[in-house]
Amino acid sequence: MKVLFIGGTGLISKAVSQLCVEKEIDLTVLNRGNNNHLIPSSVTKCVKDIYNIEDMKLFLEDKSFDVVVDWIAFTKEHVERDYNLFKGKTKQYIFISSASAYQKPVLDYPITEETPLENPYWEYSRNKIACEDFLMSVHSKDFNVTIVRPSHTYDDNKLMTIIKAWGGEYGHIDRLLKGKQIIIPGDGTSLWTITHNSDFAQAFLPLLGEKKAYGQAFHITSDKVYTWNRLTEIIADCLGVKANIVHIPTDFILQYLPNMEGDLLGDKTWSTIFDNTKIKTIAKEYVPKVLYEDIAPTAVEYFLTNKKAQNIDQVFEKIYDEILTDYTK
Repeated sequence: MKVLFIGGTGLISKAVSQLCVEKEIDLTVLNRGNNNHLIPSSVTKCVKDIYNIEDMKLFLEDKSFDVVVDWIAFTKEHVERDYNLFKGKTKQYIFISSASAYQKPVLDYPITEETPLENPYWEYSRNKIACEDFLMSVHSKDFNVTIVRPSHTYDDNKLMTIIKAWGGEYGHIDRLLKGKQIIIPGDGTSLWTITHNSDFAQAFLPLLGEKKAYGQAFHITSDKVYTWNRLTEIIADCLGVKANIVHIPTDFILQYLPNMEGDLLGDKTWSTIFDNTKIKTIAKEYVPKVLYEDIAPTAVEYFLTNKKAQNIDQVFEKIYDEILTDYTK
């Protein structure tokens, strides 16, 4: 099977790339080449800019693929471009959407693929919905579309934090080690599903070339749920400290961090409990195995021993402390 990944070096896709190699799939990865050291050396690497349409047309002139997966399509314009490039060049096109596209707040649990797609809080999610709508409108025997909606996915170096600066996970560790207060929106008991990238890969691979997946959408998540209180406690336990948690209403937090509206109201402050029955009809052996409590010690060790990862956003920390001061005074 000949497969083309657009992107292929991200947190989720690198695990899928690795599994493709293990399963002896003929994989080509097309990207700008910045992080190709993250994927196996046996993968065919094509350093190109997907946004350079004329160059892409020349590249594809004498090529075709059984499956094309775009890991980095975020807007309707991106998938329109893909449709124009890959129609007639692939038997199956897989779009990576997002489980954040599901209705917020969700009215019925568990979440299934039939749950409405509607997110008034996050432009990222609305763009993914627009992508899905376009792709299903052009789905045909000449352009078979499959949609995949990952939820919150992590790898061995990921800290589960709900309020943090971009790229600033170490700030969370620093606060815990110093006994500082940790903000959790609401009461911290909402249920949150997280999925290790190796588990995602196991469920994703059977979709490649599967005709039953044509014209269908699937979410891929773990069956394990946590509360944000528990996720914070797991990290604290790894550090040998007690988490000093302060619960603050989301609306109060957003007065100080309005740019987090999408991440919070559009995603992480709502409970997410998924029914994975549909993906298991294709990936019949899919049983998610990885628990965060087993991975967290590795993630914590990564940050404690990797000075390049020990970034603290002092501007963000100042705002964080201001929220705590104003809320508790």
